[in-house]
Amino acid sequence: MGKNVCVYCGASEQLDEVYKNAAIELGRLIGKNSLGLVYGGGRLGLMGIVASAVLENGGEVIGFTTEHLDEREGAHSGLTELHIVDSMHTRKLKMSESGDVFVILPGGFGTLDELFEIITWRQLNLHQKPIIILNINGYWDPLVSLIKQVIQHKFARPEHEKLITVLNTVDEVLEFIKDL
Repeated sequence: MGKNVCVYCGASEQLDEVYKNAAIELGRLIGKNSLGLVYGGGRLGLMGIVASAVLENGGEVIGFTTEHLDEREGAHSGLTELHIVDSMHTRKLKMSESGDVFVILPGGFGTLDELFEIITWRQLNLHQKPIIILNINGYWDPLVSLIKQVIQHKFARPEHEKLITVLNTVDEVLEFIKDL
C-alpha cells in the first residue's frame, strides 16, 4: 500500500487495557501491511505503544517532536526517523504534510487540538485526506454528538459531517485504508 498513517493519540500512561490493546493492534496492522506511521514522536502512552507495535512488525515510523516535549516526555528510541522541530505549530504541520490518512485514537486535549485543526484544514480545502476517528469503547461518542449539535445549530453545514469517518474497530480502519 505504501501510505503513511498519521496517528493522533494520547501520551497518558494511566490507560485502560482496551485502549492499549487497540493501539497495539493498530500498530501491528500498520507494520504488517507495509504502511508507515507518522506520529508525535513520544515514547509514552498510546503514542509509544502504537509506534513500538509498528516497529516490531517491520514498519517504518516517522516521529515529529519539539525540544520542549522531548525534555518533558522523552522521544521514542529506535524510530526510523525522528525530527525535532522548533514549535508545536511546525510539528503539527509536518505531521499533516507527511500523512496520507489521519487516524485518531483516544487522547486528551492535545489529541483534540490536532483533530480539530486537521478537520478545519479539510473544511477549508487545505487538504482532502481522510480523517478517521477510531471510537474504541465509545470513547469519542460525546465528540460525535457535539459535532452533530454544531451542525444542528448551524455553526457548520450538514456536509461537514462527512469530513470525518467514525469507525469502531481497528479492522474497519485497515479496510477503509485499503480502499483508498
